[in-house]
Order: sequence, then structure tokens, then C-alpha cells
Amino acid sequence: MTRDLSVRPGVYHDSVALMQVSRSVADEPGVNAALVAMATPLNVDLAAGMGFTAPDGAGPNDLMIAIDAADDDALARARAIVEAALAGRRAQATQAHQSDAGPQPRTLGSAVERSDATVAFVATPGPHAFVDAMDALLSDVPVVVFSDNVSVADEVRLKQAAQRRGLLVMGPDCGTAVISGVGFGFANVVRPGPVGIVAASGTGAQQLMSLLDASGAGISHCLGVGGRDMSDEVGALSTLTALDMLAADPATEVIVVVGKPPGRRAAEQVHEHAATLTTPVLFAMLGPGQPDLTAAARSAVETLGMPWQEPRSWAAPDDAAPTTPPAADVAPRYVRGLFSGGTLCDEAMAVVAAELGPVYSNIPLRPEWSLGTDLQPMSAAGVEHHVMVDFGDDALTLGRPHPMIDGSLRAHRMLAEALDPTCGVLLLDVVLGHGAHPDPAAELARVIAECRTIASRRGRELPVVVSLIGTAGDPQDLDRQAEALNGAGASVHLSNAAAAREAVRHVVAPSSGLPPTPTARPTTPPTTRPTPTYRSDG
Repeated sequence: MTRDLSVRPGVYHDSVALMQVSRSVADEPGVNAALVAMATPLNVDLAAGMGFTAPDGAGPNDLMIAIDAADDDALARARAIVEAALAGRRAQATQAHQSDAGPQPRTLGSAVERSDATVAFVATPGPHAFVDAMDALLSDVPVVVFSDNVSVADEVRLKQAAQRRGLLVMGPDCGTAVISGVGFGFANVVRPGPVGIVAASGTGAQQLMSLLDASGAGISHCLGVGGRDMSDEVGALSTLTALDMLAADPATEVIVVVGKPPGRRAAEQVHEHAATLTTPVLFAMLGPGQPDLTAAARSAVETLGMPWQEPRSWAAPDDAAPTTPPAADVAPRYVRGLFSGGTLCDEAMAVVAAELGPVYSNIPLRPEWSLGTDLQPMSAAGVEHHVMVDFGDDALTLGRPHPMIDGSLRAHRMLAEALDPTCGVLLLDVVLGHGAHPDPAAELARVIAECRTIASRRGRELPVVVSLIGTAGDPQDLDRQAEALNGAGASVHLSNAAAAREAVRHVVAPSSGLPPTPTARPTTPPTTRPTPTYRSDG
């Protein structure tokens, strides 16, 4: 085994780019583990957890490269991949600034002032993001804050400053935005059209945009406002500004507001303000009794006077729902949903809970449905239940690439579920677009096939249902991804809500046709639901 850790002082790269480099290196044959990241305290701790000695004096502005390889040849190949990736980014930066005569700008504000930039993008570590975002606002440009771990107080200060200047703060935790066809963060390639989106959700916005693209409607802009914006603490400051901007945009004929359940006061403000606008405003706020994202897309299309076509799907090769309940001595079957997108997980939980009862999760719909920190579907007391896990939640992405980039953590859980006789169906999401894994189906199809084989050897069928979020223009090739997943035995749906309903179709319990209510609860749940965040939106 050969291990190497190096630090490059004063060399900065954004977190998404470094996540992708880390993944490319880790995929190289002979590489056991790799971390290419800024030397933040969290990443230094992660390197220590990989067995490396913490570098002396390294800080958040220094690039850290840690590689654990099987031998010298594998290490050399890994180093070459890192160097090529970093050289490519340097070449892009040089080309972008080749016309500059003076020294390179050292602050975001000075970079804005020396260019014709109309939007600033901040992906620095959370404790530093406030300063960079405020610097951009003081230079009179709107800002996309991709960074997470920005305090609520700082978020409010930023948005109040933006409001005074007639600007928009998108974020913090703005994982997705599309402005005049230009994507920020994790973004799909969407045709231009008359629908404007205000999104307090990352993957929820991506689902809505993908459905609108497939319908032929398209979007004018998708303005991400951050997962906390419509909380009562933040007061929907960016949502209100975004509504005004879209209403003033001649290319926008319909506005859709998408997100998780808002705070009561914030919701009242937004609805009252929307009623004053001349542009129609539709709401897709997930929650009990609310329309799902596919229904919201349909409403937007029909409001435009366009025909709606149901999203495409690919049936599994051996697709067949149980026709009769299993015998009483057969283990009950439960839905196990493993998601990379928080909003997609929320939507699926709402669909399944409405049909089958409680769904336990690390981002539960109700506090009493919370999983323990081990995320296990069964406690020592033998609790069995429907479970859905958001692998994009902050607690599972600390020091790790987002699951839209690296699906290894989810793959391990899939194999564990395949061994569990109470798992009746696996429900997964796959999100395409810029910033996401370049070929997620190639990785996931192998795991799906292995899970089905494991279950088959134990005498049971294991249906796998996938919601595929993407457009025909995405770099991963939507149809190729769908065909690869379908070829591995999964049914594939371009509607996440339809995928959740398909999962319900595969779950039948003894006698009643419904799963039994859990007889005990997992590890003591927290008293409140964790605030959803979108590093990249989930």
C-alpha cells in the first residue's frame, strides 16, 4: 500500500469541481481512497480518518491532496489524473482572463468590477460565504450562494441588503438555478419557454424543469432561493423578490413556486403578494394534501393552453404486481427508498405515507417517524417499517461528495436491503445534468442487478423502481441512462411521483393488503425535523 498527502498553499478550487476530481481519482484501478479538497477543518479530519497524518499549518485556503493506492504505479496514475484536472481548470481561468492587463483580482467584488459579470457565484466554505456574497452585493450584482452552513442570521442580513439594492440572493444552499439558459450548481439543460420558477428546493426544481422540458413548455428562469427562505425566520425575502423579477420579465407567462412546506407567516406573505401580480402564480409546496410535482407541471402546461402528455416510463422486463396476498407466514414487505435528492425523498414519502402509513426517515414528514442515527430499518426489538433515506442530507455529506456525484454510500445500503427479507421494493432516484455524475447508470445498473440476484438466491423477487430526473439535452444522455437502468431489471419513470406509486403497487401485506403498523419505534427521534438544505437539492 502506498499513501501520499500533499498541500499546496494558496491554491483554491470550488468544492463541486474538487468533488468530481476526487471521484475520478477514486475510480482509478488500484486506488483505495482519494480526497482532493480544500484543507478545511472538516476535510483535514476526514484525511485523518483515512489514516493520514494531519498536515501542519494547512488552512481553508490551501489545497490538500490525499491518495491511498495499492502500489507506486497506481499512485502515479492517480497523481496524473489530479494534475490533468487542475491544469484544465487553470487553462480555463487563464483563457477567461487573458485580456486582463493587470494582476488577477483577489476578491469577488474586485472581480465583478473588472468584468462584465451580471451574476456572482459563491461556493466557498460556509463561514466565509457571507463575506464573499456581501462583497458581490456591494458591487451591485445578484449572487448565487451554493455554500451551505451559513447561519440563519447571516442569511437574513444578506437578503435584507439585497432587498435594499433591488438585488436577489439565491441561497444559501442554492443547489440549482438557471438564468437565461445558464445553469448554476446542479442544473439540467432545459429548453427556453414561458414558465418561471421560484425554487426553495434543488432536486424539486430539477424535476419540475425536466417535466416542463419534456412537455415542450420550457422555462424562462429558475431562481433558487435556498431551502430556508420560506421559513418564518427568513420570511421569504428572496421569494418575494424573485416573484417580482419574474412578473416583470416579458418572457415569463406563468410562475411556479416550488418547495417544501413553508412557515405559516411566510406562506401568508407569499400568497398575498402573488395575488397582487398580473402574472399567474401556481404553487407546488409539497406536503399532505398538496399536489405532487408532476401535477404542478401539468397545471403550468395547461395554464399556458398547451396539451399535457404523461411522462415517459420504461416497464421492468419482468414487471408484474402481486395478484394475491402472500401467505400469513411470509414476511411483510416494505418500501425502502434510497434518495440523493431531499425534495424527491419528501415527495415519495408523501405518496407512500398516504397509501401505506408511516414512513421512517432521516428527514421525516413527522417527528415521530424519525430514524435513529444508524439509519437502520430494524431495531434490536425487531421493528419493521417503510423507510426512506435522503443520502444528500448534511449529516451524510459531511466530508463526502454529494450522492449525485458519488453513489457509493447508497450502493452499500442497497446491498444491505437486498439481504433483508422484509424489503419488498427498492425505490431510487437518479438525477442527471451538469455537475452530476457523468454516467450514473453505469454504476447503479451493476448494483441493481446484484441486488436482484441476491434476493433471487434467497427465494424472493426484489422489484427496483427508479425515478430518472433529466432532459434530452443533458450530457449523460437521458435515453441511454433509462435503457441501462431498465436493462438491469428496474422500472424507470421520468415522474418521481409515478415512481413512488409504482413502488406502492409492489407492496402487499398478509390478509389486509396493507403493511402492519410498526409495533415499536427506532432510536428516540428528535423533537423537530432537521431543516432541509440543498448543497446541491436536494
